[in-house]
Amino acid sequence: MIPLCAPQQARTPTALALGSFDGLHAGHRRVIEAITANPAGGHPTVVSFWPHPREVLHGEPRLRLDLPDEKLHLLEPLGVEQLVLVPFTKQLAQLSAADFVDQVLLSTLQARHIAVGANFRFGRGREGDTDTLARLASAAGVTVSVVPILEDGDGRMSSSRIRAALSAGELQQAATLLGRAYSFQGKVVRGRGLGRDLGWPTANLQVDGRKFLPGLGVYAAWAWVDGQGTQLPAVMNLGPQPTIDPGSPSAVEVHLLDVERELVGRSIQVEPVRRLRGQQRFAGLEELSNQIGRDADAARDTLRAQDG
Repeated sequence: MIPLCAPQQARTPTALALGSFDGLHAGHRRVIEAITANPAGGHPTVVSFWPHPREVLHGEPRLRLDLPDEKLHLLEPLGVEQLVLVPFTKQLAQLSAADFVDQVLLSTLQARHIAVGANFRFGRGREGDTDTLARLASAAGVTVSVVPILEDGDGRMSSSRIRAALSAGELQQAATLLGRAYSFQGKVVRGRGLGRDLGWPTANLQVDGRKFLPGLGVYAAWAWVDGQGTQLPAVMNLGPQPTIDPGSPSAVEVHLLDVERELVGRSIQVEPVRRLRGQQRFAGLEELSNQIGRDADAARDTLRAQDG
């Protein structure tokens, strides 16, 4: 697995692709290909900011399609050798475009080649653009590749489109835009055991709060225990418990179909495949249990069809 490191720990010199790369969609991969195809004597490196600048400057929480450690296994097959996270602080935000290039890209990371998307902005007040970067870098003998924004029939490829598809429960559309299936993982924590009492034991997942999750509802899903081994068919509920406890916070509950295991303390990776229905409130527990049975049957049919 490639390393995740701070700028001062990076292997240098570098050929770096600079941006957020959230979701690593086809447009992002084109920027990365620019430095893997021409590393110019540097280690192919992806450089991103953490946390997101808008979190620091405006207090806006920014949920991620891919958390940093999830990116590592996605970047390695692209020929990237390391993922560098630049800590974004208010002090960093005050650097001029020229100082950012000089102190971070040239001095610390010793860039030999830099690739960015055409809409890249940087420096205090977003004063720098791709022309600024090319001028500052070329003065130091560093080449810059500016990669055009990728578009398809529905507009420009963007992380926002992927988030919108996931929010609407459109898993296939999200997978098409991502170029891979969307997934997330969480640690199984002990719940109240109500699912087991109903005959449908669920694994209650504690998911990193910075991870972007699909829209609320019930999903057919694949699951992997500890992120490995055989994929297991599952039905997942994402949201509160309107029948049992209407005031409860949103939660992720996964029921493994036709499998019984002790899962508390284990990690489960989940790949939602299809949204079966939205959240509903039922008249009682028996009605809820019957609906879960129908959800389980629908999930089996969906996953059986996908599995061929």
